[in-house]
Amino acid sequence: MSRRVGIVGVGLMGHGIATNILKHGHPLVALEHPGNQPVDDLLAAGLQTEKTARALAARCDVVILCVTGSPEVEAVLSGADGVLEGLRPGAVVVDCSTAIPSSTERMAAIVQAAGGLFIDAPMTRTVQHAREGRLNLLVGGDAAVLEKVMPVLRCFAENVSHAGAIGAGHRLKLLHNFVSLGSVSLLAEAAACAAQGGIRPELFVEVLASGGGAGIALDRLTPYILSRDSSTLQFFMANALKDLRYYVQMAADSSAVHRIGDAVSATLDAAVQQGGPRAMVPELVSLLAEAGANVSPRI
Repeated sequence: MSRRVGIVGVGLMGHGIATNILKHGHPLVALEHPGNQPVDDLLAAGLQTEKTARALAARCDVVILCVTGSPEVEAVLSGADGVLEGLRPGAVVVDCSTAIPSSTERMAAIVQAAGGLFIDAPMTRTVQHAREGRLNLLVGGDAAVLEKVMPVLRCFAENVSHAGAIGAGHRLKLLHNFVSLGSVSLLAEAAACAAQGGIRPELFVEVLASGGGAGIALDRLTPYILSRDSSTLQFFMANALKDLRYYVQMAADSSAVHRIGDAVSATLDAAVQQGGPRAMVPELVSLLAEAGANVSPRI
């Protein structure tokens, strides 16, 4: 049975999500926004648009949020002309953004107070997986609400993991991104150090891939190490920094140790200042090499 779906945030990931929802026959409405990717192909496939989140919500049974982080989620839900002002009774808000769990819990409470339902369902995997409808979703919220929207989620997700209560999906996503981005940052620093020491990139990758450095992080970084191709990890440095800061905040809120998280966050912060917010994460290899070249050797 088709559901009337709205999506806020048709960026790199949101475009793939929207494409697959339309392919499965669900009527789809998107919020008009200058940050959206080009939507001509989606309009040709039947996408409709609204100028405000309020108007979008008034038309939809399911509202998917795919925005940058907690401030954007809070603004689109509770700001002027926001989702809450037009939310239909019983409609489900699905937050696919990466957000701070404490904020997620607050937003869920106000959605529920307004007569709606809420799950957090952040994504893992890449832009290519989004295009293919093969994302992983980590879901926090009531199992019955998840079941209600599962037909929509299955349009763009290959694996859906129920993590627990509201906020658990975002907690698990931040843990995932800390490990993922931490691994990439470690490899990028090692690759920059290898280059400074005269180790051939091909040999560096070969040795790691056949030993303890093997894994998805190395696979995604290898094209950049070898030929400066960043297409296998299309993730802006500013978003990586945001996620690490969210992880550190979550860990601090939980009284958990976050020393390595602090170090990765500081590394990404310096990279954003050096290369700009829209540098792709694989470019960390070059940025660290450049930074190292400007450091005087110890005597």
